[in-house]
Amino acid sequence: MIPILRTVADLRAIVRGWKAQGQTVGVVPTMGALHDGHLSLVQAAKAGCDRVIVTIFVNPKQFNNPSDLAKYPRTEEADAALLAPLQVDTVFSPNPDEVYPKGFATTVSVAGVAAPLEGSLRQGHFDGVATVVTKLFGMTRADRAYFGQKDWQQLQVVRRMVADLNLPVEIIGCETFRETDGLAMSSRNVRLTASARQIAPALHAGMRAASAALRAGAPQEVALTQAEATIRAAGFEDVEYLTFRDADTLDTSTDLSRPLRLLAAAWIGGVRLIDNIAV
Repeated sequence: MIPILRTVADLRAIVRGWKAQGQTVGVVPTMGALHDGHLSLVQAAKAGCDRVIVTIFVNPKQFNNPSDLAKYPRTEEADAALLAPLQVDTVFSPNPDEVYPKGFATTVSVAGVAAPLEGSLRQGHFDGVATVVTKLFGMTRADRAYFGQKDWQQLQVVRRMVADLNLPVEIIGCETFRETDGLAMSSRNVRLTASARQIAPALHAGMRAASAALRAGAPQEVALTQAEATIRAAGFEDVEYLTFRDADTLDTSTDLSRPLRLLAAAWIGGVRLIDNIAV
């Protein structure tokens, strides 16, 4: 049975023993409601580190909508059962008061790459992400941390933060794990109705079409307009953004000689889906 630790003191005690033996520590930060995408990160961590910690913490500071926080699935028992066959060394699942004790007054804020897209639509979101991830790195003393590429902007924010603050942790970005029909795996997918679930793969399909059109010589505006029309026609209620960006800086870019990323956020059945692909 995987030990589930609740306090920083207990976590540090076990990590101290590992470090004393010269073992490398990997961490997979999650908010729970685990799926195969999370498990693929755990497998990557197992392959690259001597010890693996999975953190499960629904971080209140990265939700700008209280109802979204309340709706977020909390499935710790099921999560532990999924992790058991992978022989994770420990799960760290603290209470909010352990992470943000009385008097907590520090925020980590990343400029630049955190400003557009999710940063502009969800005020304070990336401050919450950067703050909790910095704390988790300090708590776990991880040598490597594993993040999925589905949250591409988040991955770039974490990389910028680690570089700027000289944090001694290597950030490993792992490929987005998808259903067979192309839908990016997400904890939010469980909230999709049966009909919305059938429509949801149209987001990824439309993005692939836009990427192919751009590579074939279509102007960005034309490729994006056609893709958005296709996504809406499939049944999506709204497309918040569909945009080509420099993969590293997330600045708008038309330079096909540099790595580009196509990023999207759209609503279907009252659920907000995000996705991204390499162009």
